[in-house]
Amino acid sequence: MTENIIEKIRWNEAGLIPAVAQQYDTGVVLMVAWMNLKALLATIEEGRAVYFSRSRNKLWRKGEESGHVQKLKSIRLDCDYDTILMEVDQIGGIACHTGRHHCFYFKFDEGNWIEDGEILKNPEEIYDNPK
Repeated sequence: MTENIIEKIRWNEAGLIPAVAQQYDTGVVLMVAWMNLKALLATIEEGRAVYFSRSRNKLWRKGEESGHVQKLKSIRLDCDYDTILMEVDQIGGIACHTGRHHCFYFKFDEGNWIEDGEILKNPEEIYDNPK
């Protein structure tokens, strides 16, 4: 059954599919990244989020540098076979490279985009070369 579903996935022209990571116990959307087939299979096999880094052109295991691993709780494919949803446990509570809990910290409010989300840890303390 799994192989049949994987064969139905509608990869984009680059062989990628968007993957949404959601905190399993709160429902907070933490981040969106890309997966190729190898990343999807590695995620299923390893029980942790593995993405495809377009900028580095290689697999990227979430937390490999920061220690902020995403342990897989469940994985779903939408009805159009073109988006992955993962329920994860975000270890350390930080999913964003900016040191925030999630990547969606810009909020549109009364005609302006504002930052809405505290920095839990300075990125310089997490990474050797923060972005």
